[in-house]
Amino acid sequence: MCAIQIEPVIETQRLRLRRARMTDAPRMAKLLNDRELARMTHAIPHPYGLEDAQAYLAQADIADPDDAALFVIDHPEQGPIGAVGFDSVNGAPEMGYWIGRPFWGLGFATEAAKGALVWANETWKRRYVLARHFSDNPASASVLCKADFLYTGEVRLSPSVARGEAVPSRMMVWLA
Repeated sequence: MCAIQIEPVIETQRLRLRRARMTDAPRMAKLLNDRELARMTHAIPHPYGLEDAQAYLAQADIADPDDAALFVIDHPEQGPIGAVGFDSVNGAPEMGYWIGRPFWGLGFATEAAKGALVWANETWKRRYVLARHFSDNPASASVLCKADFLYTGEVRLSPSVARGEAVPSRMMVWLA
């Protein structure tokens, strides 16, 4: 008898967070091919094409499920609008996210982050999660603060592929 692996699904008030699929690549490529979005992330290049999205999803698919998770943020009427995920950075869980520009300022990033943090605590039993935002990104600072992250007081230089340089990042921590 073989076991059936059930994909995690996180339901929030307005969103559904689900495992990323290769069929998400065209939508992700369209949303991520945005200079302003890409420059506020660490690893998203600009321009961003279908091949970039496919490579990203393939990498997420082979990641260790005990250390990494990627969820597509699905809106019931709009379909995929972004992603939220966790990676292990020097043994510590770190959360990252992005939302397509048409959906900025609507509270979706905060809602998705909160849902993902509940999942990390309940499923992975994580008692803390790290996050960071570029110092020149007050919108991301607001999202993380609303998701109950606290500033650690540490500022690190973090790479930005789209900018082609390291950018000061403010470190934060979420405690369960």
